Amino acid sequence: MKLNSIFLSHKKGTENSETIAMPLPARVKISMSQHMGAPCEPTVAKGDRVLVGQVIGESNAFMSCPVHSSVSGTVAAISELLTAGGKVCKMVEIDTDGEQELSPDVKPPVITDKASLCEAVRQSGCCGMGGAGFPTDVKLQPKQQVDTLLINASECEVWLTSDTQEMLNCSDDIIRGIKAVLQYTGIPKCVIGIENNKPECIDLLCKKTNGDSTIEVKPLPSVYGTGAELILIEKCLGREVPHGGLPADAGAIVMNVTSVSTLGKYLATGMPVVERTITVDGDACAKPQNIVVPVGTAYQDIIDFAGVKGELGKVVAGGAMMGPAVENLSYPTTKTTSGLIFLSKAAAEPAPVNPCIRCGRCVEYCPMGLEPVEVNQAYAARDVQELGKLHADYCFNCGSCSFVCPAKRPVTQMMSLAKAFYLGEIKKGGNK
Repeated sequence: MKLNSIFLSHKKGTENSETIAMPLPARVKISMSQHMGAPCEPTVAKGDRVLVGQVIGESNAFMSCPVHSSVSGTVAAISELLTAGGKVCKMVEIDTDGEQELSPDVKPPVITDKASLCEAVRQSGCCGMGGAGFPTDVKLQPKQQVDTLLINASECEVWLTSDTQEMLNCSDDIIRGIKAVLQYTGIPKCVIGIENNKPECIDLLCKKTNGDSTIEVKPLPSVYGTGAELILIEKCLGREVPHGGLPADAGAIVMNVTSVSTLGKYLATGMPVVERTITVDGDACAKPQNIVVPVGTAYQDIIDFAGVKGELGKVVAGGAMMGPAVENLSYPTTKTTSGLIFLSKAAAEPAPVNPCIRCGRCVEYCPMGLEPVEVNQAYAARDVQELGKLHADYCFNCGSCSFVCPAKRPVTQMMSLAKAFYLGEIKKGGNK
């Protein structure tokens, strides 16, 4: 596999800003679908009083994890939420009472072996907080033999610094989470991959792990795309994940640094995932900073808190390269929300699109070594077999192809459509 990268301005203007807690909103809207897999069903009803850390959504599905209340207050409604992926799920709306009374269930778990660790991880509601939302308890139980726990602390996305703040403020929680995973899963070593534009994080975690031969802090080049699982595995371990395989097929389990920090906090306090540190930034953000928000806080509440300068043209949920534009500002934050980027009307104005000149830059700079021009042709012809040969399913929507395209074509969007079409046809029984 050919692995390329693009160099861009990371715009880490909030990396040294103090993380502050946002005041409680009047109402939170907590989605029952905050993880990859089956959504939960609400376990509360309208009029119920709920407490911080109380389970309010549950599912017995394999790829699922419980959802907890981030506030104390009264359930105002059980409504429906149209997710960013176009699906509809249930949502618990809670009017906050300002007391933040803890549920009696919030207490440190008792861990004695791998089974009790995985059960505790599930009960914590922990999932991939880098954005994918893969349930962490499932990730910790691979069928394959694994020799490395790989912590993704690269944070290569433009503007985002919430992982950086997690490393600086919660390093003990990170180490606690790592050591618990190593101890109870039997994985012999851990590698923490951090881009070298975060020297203070590298120095701190090196200090925290000094003398521990089982944990290695590995500085990585500061290039966009390093945080993708397959690329991180190649750069940290020199291994390639087979086509269609999982990181475990290359002997690794990959966890986001905020996910493992969250696990460390849960083991010490019993507090499940009820809040999230997010970055607010962008050329239209009046007060760029990192803030801690209760899960379920509406985007509009965050915008009001951070403030807008000039004319707001677009809000992006996540980083500038991969984050989707927000259509509805009443949409709530979830466990996987890492940032909100406020763009001015001028910055949000799309560039004129011109015909493809077949320059090959999208091929040259694709971090997965794909050929977007050829994928486009195969998708236009709805050629499932050719899309399989071109490995269209390897695309992780990083945005590099659109970024380097001199014709300003929506190459990333086309790749997304091609990938969705290919996977849909394969699921229906089409030929690779």
